[in-house]
Amino acid sequence: MKNAPDSTPMVIHVGREELVIRRRYEVASIANDALVALWFVTGSIMFFSEEWTTAGTWCFLIGSIELLIRPAIRLSRHLHLQRVHSRTLWSRSPAAPPTDSSQDY
Repeated sequence: MKNAPDSTPMVIHVGREELVIRRRYEVASIANDALVALWFVTGSIMFFSEEWTTAGTWCFLIGSIELLIRPAIRLSRHLHLQRVHSRTLWSRSPAAPPTDSSQDY
C-alpha cells in the first residue's frame, strides 16, 4: 500500500521577525477581546439597577466600539506582514511569496 499524501509532515519556514509580529498582534487581539467582554459584562450588570442604566448603556457603546478594533488589528497585522514579506523578497533570490496564515486574531 502506498503512503497517503497526508502522512508526510508539513514543514513551514517562518522568519523570526514574522513570528514576533504575529505574536504581538495576537496579544493585542486577545487583550481587545478581553476588554470587549469586560465592557459588556459590566454594562449588563449595570442594567439591573435603574440608577446605573445610563452608565451601562455607555459600557455597551464602548464595547461595540471595541468590536470595531478587532478588524483594525487584523488589517494592521496583514499590512505589516505584507511589508515585511515584500522587503525580504527584495533581499533574497526570487521565490514564491510566503502566504499569510488564516489565524483569526
